[in-house]
Amino acid sequence: MAVGSSSNDFGTPGVKEHAISLDTPDEAVRFHQRLVNGLIRAHAQPGPVRPGQLHVTIIGAGATGTELAAELHRTARQIISHGLDRVDPEKDLKFTLVEAADRILPALPQRVSDGVVRLLEKIGVEVRTGARVTEVRPDGVQLANGDFIPSELVVWAAGVKAPDFLKDLDGLEVRPNNQLVVTPTLQTTKDPNIFAIGDCAYLLRHDQPTPIPPRAQAAHQQATHLVRQLRRRLEGKLLEPFRYRDFGSLVSLGEYSTVGNLMGFIRGKDFLVEGAFARLMYQSLYTMHQRALHGTSKVALDSAARALTRRTEPRVKLH
Repeated sequence: MAVGSSSNDFGTPGVKEHAISLDTPDEAVRFHQRLVNGLIRAHAQPGPVRPGQLHVTIIGAGATGTELAAELHRTARQIISHGLDRVDPEKDLKFTLVEAADRILPALPQRVSDGVVRLLEKIGVEVRTGARVTEVRPDGVQLANGDFIPSELVVWAAGVKAPDFLKDLDGLEVRPNNQLVVTPTLQTTKDPNIFAIGDCAYLLRHDQPTPIPPRAQAAHQQATHLVRQLRRRLEGKLLEPFRYRDFGSLVSLGEYSTVGNLMGFIRGKDFLVEGAFARLMYQSLYTMHQRALHGTSKVALDSAARALTRRTEPRVKLH
C-alpha cells in the first residue's frame, strides 16, 4: 500500500465549501483561475477594492503553506504588472499565513523557522501563529480567539490524512487520520502479507516517540528499503527493520530566498543553509526526483526547452 495522502480539514466548518486545497492539478488550476479573475475583477470594477477582496489567507504554515505564501506574493505582483494598474499591490493586496502551533514550520528546527519568518515579514506577508481556525466563511476566516480575518480567497494546507477507504479495510489497524499502523519491517500489524509505505503508513521512529513524518524523503527511503526486503522474503530470509534517517529540509521562498537545514554531514550535527547555495540544492533535489520519475533523457530535454523559452514566455499564465 503506497496510496499517499490528501488534505485533512479536521472537521472544521466551512473548509470544504469555502477553502481550496492543492492536492490535485485540478485544484491548482481552480486556485490559479480564482486568483487571476479576482485581480482582473478588482481592476475592472467601478468602485474601490473591498476589505478582504484581494486578501489571501493560507491556513497551515508547514512547508507547503509557507512556500505558497512567498510564491503568491511574487506571482500576484507579476499579474498586476500586465496592465492592471488600478490595483495597488502595496495597499490592496494582503497575504496572511495562519498556524495553530506556536511557530511556523513546526517540524523543522527553530532557527529555520525564525529565518523564514524574517524573510516573510520583510516582503510583507503577515504571519499569525498560535491561531486556531474554527470556521471558514465566504468572506473570511474565524479564529478561536474571536479575531476575524477578512479574505475572499482561502487556501487550506493544515495537515494531511490518508485516503478514507483505508479505515474500512477489514481487520487492519488504522490511526484516526486513516494511516495504516505498521511494524518496523513495514508490515501492517494485523496482516504480515500487507506492507504500507509513505504518507499512508504510521511507524514510530526507533529513537523518538514521534512517528516518521509524511515527507518525500521518508517515502523514498521506505521504498528503497522495501525493495530489498521483498527480495529477502522471496529468498526465505528474515526481514530487516526500517531505519529512517532525516537528511534535513529545504524551504523555497521563490525568488526571494531558500532556507533549510542539513543533517548529519558534519560530525552528526545539522547546520543552516540559506540563499544561493540552498536554492541550488533545492533545484538539484527537484531534478533528482524528476529523473527518478521520467528518466534522464526526458528531464534533460525538458530542462533545455525551459532554458530556451524562459525569456520569451510569460512568467505567469493569465488564462
